[in-house]
Amino acid sequence: MKKFKVVALGFAMVAAMSLVGCSKKEAAPKAEAKKSAEVAGWKANADKPIKFDWYINFSWFARHWGDSKVSKYITQKTGVDVNFIVPAGNEAEKLNAMIAGDALPDLITLGWWEGQIPMMIDADLLYSLDELADKYDPYFWKVTDPVKVGWYRQADGHIYGYPNASYTSTDYEKYQGKLTSNETFLVRKDMYEALGSPDMTTPEGFLNALRAAKAKFPTVNGQSLIPFGTNEFGDTGCSQLQGYLAHFLAIAPEKDGKFVNADLGLTDDPEYLRWMKMFRQAHEEGLFATDVFVDKRSQIEEKAAQGRYFCLLYQNWDMQAPQNALYARDPNSIYIAVDGPKNSKGDDPVLAGGGIAGWTVTLISKNCKDPARAIQFLSYLISEEGQMDTNFGIEGETYTIENGVPKLTPEVAELDKTDKNKQETDIGVQYTYWMLMDTAWQAQFGADYAPSLAQPQLWTRPYVHSYAAYDGLTLPVGSDEQLIYEDIQRRWGKVLPQLIRAGSEAEFDKIVAEFNQYKKDKGIDKVIDAQTVLMNANKKKLGM
Repeated sequence: MKKFKVVALGFAMVAAMSLVGCSKKEAAPKAEAKKSAEVAGWKANADKPIKFDWYINFSWFARHWGDSKVSKYITQKTGVDVNFIVPAGNEAEKLNAMIAGDALPDLITLGWWEGQIPMMIDADLLYSLDELADKYDPYFWKVTDPVKVGWYRQADGHIYGYPNASYTSTDYEKYQGKLTSNETFLVRKDMYEALGSPDMTTPEGFLNALRAAKAKFPTVNGQSLIPFGTNEFGDTGCSQLQGYLAHFLAIAPEKDGKFVNADLGLTDDPEYLRWMKMFRQAHEEGLFATDVFVDKRSQIEEKAAQGRYFCLLYQNWDMQAPQNALYARDPNSIYIAVDGPKNSKGDDPVLAGGGIAGWTVTLISKNCKDPARAIQFLSYLISEEGQMDTNFGIEGETYTIENGVPKLTPEVAELDKTDKNKQETDIGVQYTYWMLMDTAWQAQFGADYAPSLAQPQLWTRPYVHSYAAYDGLTLPVGSDEQLIYEDIQRRWGKVLPQLIRAGSEAEFDKIVAEFNQYKKDKGIDKVIDAQTVLMNANKKKLGM
């Protein structure tokens, strides 16, 4: 019987609790395990059909297993079928309900930062992947990266999840010049050029460009222009007006040897406040539309596909479908990356590349109907064979090998460029099934971007930087520091829109002063000190 402990629901992550170095067991599996590690466990059971329920903690995920060529091919190869479970509404509510009801499905994929991960570990709801691997599939140790395994090791010596889109320091060295960042400042190409390609690197230039765009292009196909857009606002703020903006302004994540957390509001940084005052002025002049405060991701992408934004501080990966739609109508109407906000010194941006924590982690629940097959399936997906299958598909049908490099067939490549939704539904390549994708591994082949997508990706390459030392700094669930952190985050979620909507600069300054005092009174120094300890532990693990 599983024993539940009462723990606080927090913005915590599995990586933050991982401060223990590699154990002998994982660094050197048992002799008999080594002996069989060359043999992929999934191959021995490929003729035995099984179906796993796989929970994806993202309500926007809309793909099904069994519709596409790739998913059918993988099921035929491994014997594993999949039923994806996706929350219809609030992700946290769905996941919390499953945890409370001891109703977790076989497999779970969620963001590495989610507080439910340590909660599930603490409640003994998850299998440790290392123990499953030792018992059922030593091949796991052959295909996993020991650095990633070490990063995700818990204080109890076990690992419970494996990441996707994770980058080690070795990856940064190996693929230097090939890596990209998701952080971009985008402008609609035709509008931007019609305005004379204005300099938007200063608050004054940015504001003047918004004014000029609204004056010259008041409507787009009968609907009002949205001069500026960004990611959705939520209870804890807006990530792009926090971390992204800090990176464009080259605000260092450390000051005087202590961690600087952009998610708690950079309201003591003059460079940040300089730009936030510009956004306040933009709102006063009707250049920061109400839509920006209320739209969710699906609405943002719909409006981007209509070309209604003049500019966006946004993650370019999520612009694929809008960019393809715009390009199909008019190649000159797509969004391109240009120099965006800069600090008063004019320093180049320091954009985040992939971190060692990755994006999501995949876990195996103790409700899993067949943990042996589950760890074997994960090993397959993590392996180079699994990466080839999920990224490129079926050799001779969806891709061919040219001079040792896999290339999508012209038909599939064209479909991916012109109708990505249909490609993912019917074909399923290009990491349609991204749960264990290794995007660093993919970099070795170079990128073959569609014309609608290439420029923003390539633009980021000179500015990519590893922020790995600052991954996984969330505080222990239920600790005083974590509760303070959450309280300040929630207050910042209210303060951020208040700053932009402030009726005057004096009101803006008053809100800043009150928030800074609030942070101090709540005990932000305790949070900073605790996160600095975690940061320094990360540096030690990374050999920095």
